[in-house]
Amino acid sequence: MALDTSAESPVPVRTILRLTGEWISRLGRVWVEGQIAELTRRGGAVFLTLRDPVAAVSVRVICPRAVLDATDPPPGEGARVLVWAKPDFNTNRGSFALSAMEIRAVGIGELLARLERLRRTLAAEGLFAAERKLPLPFLPRKIGLICGRDSAAERDVLRNSTVRWPAVQFRVEEVAVQGPYAVPEIVAALQRLTADPSVDVIIIARGGGSIEDLLPFSDETLLREVVAAKTPVVSAIGHEQDTPLLDLVADVRASTPTDAARRVVPDVAEQLALVGQLRSRARRCLTTRLEHERSWLAGVRSRPVLAVPDRDIQRRQEQLTALAQRSWQRLSALLDRASDDVTHTRARLLALSPAATLRRGYAIVQQPDGTVVRAAAGIPLGERLTLRFAEDQLTVVTESANQPEPGSAAV
Repeated sequence: MALDTSAESPVPVRTILRLTGEWISRLGRVWVEGQIAELTRRGGAVFLTLRDPVAAVSVRVICPRAVLDATDPPPGEGARVLVWAKPDFNTNRGSFALSAMEIRAVGIGELLARLERLRRTLAAEGLFAAERKLPLPFLPRKIGLICGRDSAAERDVLRNSTVRWPAVQFRVEEVAVQGPYAVPEIVAALQRLTADPSVDVIIIARGGGSIEDLLPFSDETLLREVVAAKTPVVSAIGHEQDTPLLDLVADVRASTPTDAARRVVPDVAEQLALVGQLRSRARRCLTTRLEHERSWLAGVRSRPVLAVPDRDIQRRQEQLTALAQRSWQRLSALLDRASDDVTHTRARLLALSPAATLRRGYAIVQQPDGTVVRAAAGIPLGERLTLRFAEDQLTVVTESANQPEPGSAAV
């Protein structure tokens, strides 16, 4: 119910506390799950601090000693329990607490069932898929390590990493690795390391333990924070048989903290040996290639065209000389044949020439215009005619216009 208040008519503290107590009393009894952070026995009463396993909040629980002793075995600090309680608000002190009427320890079977349901949910979202996981760098500049305070896991990782690569650098975040404060401290440390650009990979390491001890590493808040991290995360929790859900969402799962150091940091001795092997292979490959090229060059140089370079020129010169001789012989033959043809043609022309006829005693009579006179008829009196002989010619004038007798020539 809302109160009608103002600065002029304020509500007393007792009224606020009374109304708050009345409202809380109407909540009824509820089942509450949490982890016992503190447990104190005072006479016949037991005072518990019940902490939320995920959020950094807690509530005070008061119960009779008989209620706690009724649980077999009675839970201690760090145990996860279910509490059947009634919310109670002390008006005089202004404090809130739960009055427990029954306490049940959360069994291993129930924890495993919850983990299995969470595993199925995360798997359905694809958070275990290999394609979303980040690869580890070959040689990280700095390694972020999240581990317990002065723990054996921290010593194993640091010692084995230094042995493998003496120059490796670490940024160590010591946190609680079990109990109610484990999840918020691990998440905060992970956020600090992912925000550091010099950190190339993060290792979350812890030694072995019971299922209850390793529960923080199956917490959904931590798992989703690991999935969202932009820096590769290596899970090194417990021993080989320990498989918290962090192993499934991490980019790499190491069976032990020692195995995490082996996976993250290369062995300088192995790398030097590998470099030596690669150098030997490169030297052999280069030597083989050089021998091959040397053999090829020797083969090329042994070819006649390179062994005696002018031999081909001489052969070409001989071919050219032979071709020139053949061409000259061919041309000479053609010229001789053409000369014979000319001689024969000339003889035929001489035989058929009028000059040859004139040498036999004949003459050609031509008029002044060069026309050959073929008959005496039609030649006028006083016509100048030219008589052409074989060697010379003679000019005559006609004297009679009478027609000569056939077979005779009158001049």
